[in-house]
Amino acid sequence: MKRLIIHGDPGIRKGAIVDYDGTELVCFGINRNGEWHGPEEVQLWCTVGTEDEYEDYEKRNYTPHFLDVDRVDAEDVDVVRTKANLAV
Repeated sequence: MKRLIIHGDPGIRKGAIVDYDGTELVCFGINRNGEWHGPEEVQLWCTVGTEDEYEDYEKRNYTPHFLDVDRVDAEDVDVVRTKANLAV
């Protein structure tokens, strides 16, 4: 699990699957920064990981301050799925 900061908006939401650095990662949670008072383009601060790490994310079995952080431009991220399917 790690934090992925995306400069720009590739059109993803919670539950999206992105291909970054040759690995497909699921976006467990996304914080959208820079809408009003931030930089010129929006930044998405995503908590990403593999599907088997989702249970640890839900149960908070991690320390957010100690996650590895990668920064990437929106053009460098390949979107596999834009958002999660709705559950009713």
